[in-house]
Amino acid sequence: MEASALAAAVARVASVCAPRSPSSWPTARGARAVRCNATTEQLAVPLCTPELGLGLGAEMFNSAEVVLWESGKSVNAIAAAQGIRVRRRCRPTHPSEGVGADRAVPRSVLEQIVWDKEVEVSQRKAAAPLHRVADSARRAPPPRDFAAALRAARARNAGAPALIAEIKKASPTRGLLRDTFNPVEIAQAYEKNGAACLSILTDEKHFLGSFENLETIRNSGVNCPLLCKDFIIDIWQIYYAWSKGADAILLIAAVLPDLDIKYMLRVCRSLGMTALVEVHEERELDRVLKIDGVELIGINNRSLGTFEVDTSNTNMLLQKRGDIIKKKNIMVVSESGLFTPDDVAYVQNAGVAAVLVGESLLTQEDPGRAIAGLFGKELLL
Repeated sequence: MEASALAAAVARVASVCAPRSPSSWPTARGARAVRCNATTEQLAVPLCTPELGLGLGAEMFNSAEVVLWESGKSVNAIAAAQGIRVRRRCRPTHPSEGVGADRAVPRSVLEQIVWDKEVEVSQRKAAAPLHRVADSARRAPPPRDFAAALRAARARNAGAPALIAEIKKASPTRGLLRDTFNPVEIAQAYEKNGAACLSILTDEKHFLGSFENLETIRNSGVNCPLLCKDFIIDIWQIYYAWSKGADAILLIAAVLPDLDIKYMLRVCRSLGMTALVEVHEERELDRVLKIDGVELIGINNRSLGTFEVDTSNTNMLLQKRGDIIKKKNIMVVSESGLFTPDDVAYVQNAGVAAVLVGESLLTQEDPGRAIAGLFGKELLL
């Protein structure tokens, strides 16, 4: 991307998200001023980002989360009030490495992953500040239209759900998925057999993924739009994913408070990227449906507490909120637990526009050819 295009993108973010100077930041409730200094525990979204001139718009400054934060509520208390059970920690080392009273014990696999991600992002940001990452991102091609690719695939396959085929080497629950793992070969096989988009796991500690895999696939000539599948907790990750060739990112409602999702959606739109907002339960779905600008909602059929999978979760949530989703013209992606043509037909009848599938393809000898087995037919290119 040309430097002028990056400057225009940054300017768009600034115009949408930030007043020009601290003196112009809006205040509410008298003389209340929003703090931008770093604290041990703070909102995952920065209230101001001087490196790029980013910050929150007036309506976000006065949002419920900011008001509560300034009144002394902790980030975890604010998140818990929205039904978020993942606690946020910022520690100089991996939480599980402490001993005695200093050792934090995660309450779930997801919480452990998020704690480790906070350490990882902190280290990456120290090595490559946001302004430097954004500067390198200007050399990346403009993002491809992820949502448009899903709509086109669905149209040419007579309404069958579009396929987001996932590339991951391992998972916390299944361990290593393939003895031989060549991400480029898998990506090319997926595309050749009808995948509309690809999902690339970039988390290293728990999924053995990497941003190198994402970048290598993007540079291999694969034309499918790419989703950076990671645990996004900071806007730095969005710019970094863009710099490595991502066209879309995943935002997980079970991790991110509403304000974070709103802000990150704005950043994505300003950069031309797509956000897949993932929910697991009714309360999360209701939260997301109240947020403007959501284009794609992913319903994960895997319980974040037990990690058990139940595809009826997609059907249940769409039965309850399908009318609102249609009214808002949101596409729904069903994730996890899809192994057979009957599974795909079940979520298709529930009303999904796409499916995100990894394990049932990756565990086959030929992941590309396994697509026809999953759908019960070959997908049109």
